Amino acid sequence: MTISQGSFRSYDFNRMVVLFSMMNEQMEVSCAISTAAMDHIEGTKSIKPEHREAQYFRLRARIDARAEAKLLATEFEGNPPGIVLRSIDF
Repeated sequence: MTISQGSFRSYDFNRMVVLFSMMNEQMEVSCAISTAAMDHIEGTKSIKPEHREAQYFRLRARIDARAEAKLLATEFEGNPPGIVLRSIDF
């Protein structure tokens, strides 16, 4: 199984998550990380909504590594199945 980086999709203010994807071979897997998890990783608070995309890209290596681990462990959630990262994952 070859897992690789996907794409940034958007910041969902209502759900307080950043949406992105990972690639599993040729299949795109939807992923999300809570803004609380990103703040936890970075040790910050009060990131403005317009800075969430930049924060995601600063933390992308750690986010992708954890998403890949959950994908390999088949820890999918929701319908359609995807990967959700929370503070507890880091």
